Amino acid sequence: MRELVLSPRRFGLVCLLMCLLARAANAAVPPQEAARLGASLTPVGAERAGNNDGTIPAWTGGIGAVPGQNPAPRPDLFNAERPLFSITSTSLPRYAARLPEGMKALFAKYLEYRIDVYPTHRTAAAPQAVYDAILRNATAAHAAPEGITSGIEGAAGGIPFPIPHDGAEAAWNHVLGFWGAARETRLSTYVVFGAQPPELTDARREVVDFPYYYPGATAATIGPYYFKRREMTVGPPERAGEAYVALQPLNVARDKFTAWQYLPGQRRVRRAPSLSYDTPDPDASGLESFDDYYIFSGGLDRYQYRLLGKREMYVPYNNNRLLNLAPSEVLTPRFANPDDLRFELHRVWVIDATLAPGQRDIVPHRRLYLDEDTWFAVYADAWDRDGRLWKFSHGSMVAITELPAVVLGPQVMYDLQYGAYVFDFSFSSAPDGYRVTAPHPAAIFTAEGLAAAGTR
Repeated sequence: MRELVLSPRRFGLVCLLMCLLARAANAAVPPQEAARLGASLTPVGAERAGNNDGTIPAWTGGIGAVPGQNPAPRPDLFNAERPLFSITSTSLPRYAARLPEGMKALFAKYLEYRIDVYPTHRTAAAPQAVYDAILRNATAAHAAPEGITSGIEGAAGGIPFPIPHDGAEAAWNHVLGFWGAARETRLSTYVVFGAQPPELTDARREVVDFPYYYPGATAATIGPYYFKRREMTVGPPERAGEAYVALQPLNVARDKFTAWQYLPGQRRVRRAPSLSYDTPDPDASGLESFDDYYIFSGGLDRYQYRLLGKREMYVPYNNNRLLNLAPSEVLTPRFANPDDLRFELHRVWVIDATLAPGQRDIVPHRRLYLDEDTWFAVYADAWDRDGRLWKFSHGSMVAITELPAVVLGPQVMYDLQYGAYVFDFSFSSAPDGYRVTAPHPAAIFTAEGLAAAGTR
C-alpha cells in the first residue's frame, strides 16, 4: 500500500478544512433562520407569542428605560398585585410538572413550604445595540477550534446563540447573559443552619466589568476575558479587608482562569487559581461552591450539555421588592420567607449537564433551567456522586430599569441533605446595593491594583 504524502500547502488546506468542519458542528445559523429574530422570535430568541391559554402573554418589548440612574429604593413594578394562587404540599401534585426537582424536594421535606404564583409579566428587555449584536452573532458565532465547551468565537455584545442547536450553546447564552457593561454592588451572604440565627458570613463591595458588553465591543476587541470581578470584604470584622480579583476567560483552553487574593494577615497578594469550579466558597461556610455563583458560572469544560427542550414552569420573577428588604425579613429557619418571593409562569429551556470523559467535579450531574426571555438560569438541580439530589438553587430575577434589563438578583441555595441554606447576593436594602456604571480602569482588575486597595 502506497504511503500518502501531502505537501506543506496541501497539508495546510486539509487542516483548514478540518477546522471548518469542526466549527460547522457548532456553527452559526443561516441568514433565513436568523431572520426569525425580531419576527416570530423576540430579538433574544424567545417565542414572541404567548401560550395557548393566555397564562403567558406575548412579549411586547419588556420594560422601557426609566430616566435617571440607580434609583434607591428599587421600584417594585407590580406592588399592587396579589397572588393568583399558592402551591403547597397539599396541592403540589397538581403543579409538580411545572416545578424543578429541587423545589419538589423542598415541598417533601418541609410541609409548611409554599410558593405564591402571580400574573406573568414579560419584562425582559435590552438596549437596541444589544439586539443588533445578537442578530450579528446569530450568523457569526461558532465553537472555538478546541471545542465549544472550551470556548467560542465570532460573538460580542449580545447573546451568542439566540437560536441554539444544543445544550452547550444554550449554556453559553447563560454565562454571557446581559448585565450591562459594568456595575458596582454592595452585597451580603447569609447562612442559615436550621434553628440557629442567620449568620452573616460575608459582606462585600463588588466591582464587575463585562468586556464582552463594552460599548462598541467586537469579537476582535473584547480581549481574552469576558468577565472581571473584584470583591472587597467589609464584614464580619474578623474578615474585613480580604479581597480578590477573578478573571473568567472566553476560551479556557487558551487563557486559564486567573485570580489573585489579598489576605490582611499576610499583607500580600497571591495567585488564587482555586477560586473557581467546585472549590467550596468560604464566604458561604463551604455550602456553596464557586461554580454555584449566579446559579452556574465559570468554565463550561467539565460537562457535556444536553438540551432537553422547553417547558412552562413557575419561576421566581420580577422580585424587585426582595432588593429592598432587610435579611431579617427574608430568612426563616428552614427556607427563604415565601411571603417575600414572587413566582410567575414562564417558558424555560432545560439543560442536563453530566461530567465529560476524564473530568471530575463534586457535582457530576446538574440540571439548569434557563429563562427564555433573558437566557439566565433561574433554577439548578444538583446530584451527588451516588445519584442523590444534593443541592437546589434558585435566583430571583429583578428589573434594572436604567439598563433596561431583567437580571439575576439574590440567590438561594439549599443543601437538601444537610438541611441548611445560603442566601447570597443579598442587597440588604442598601441604597447603593446595585449601581450601573461605566467600565472601570483596567488596573482595578490586576494584582497591583488589588495590592493598592488593601486596607489592613
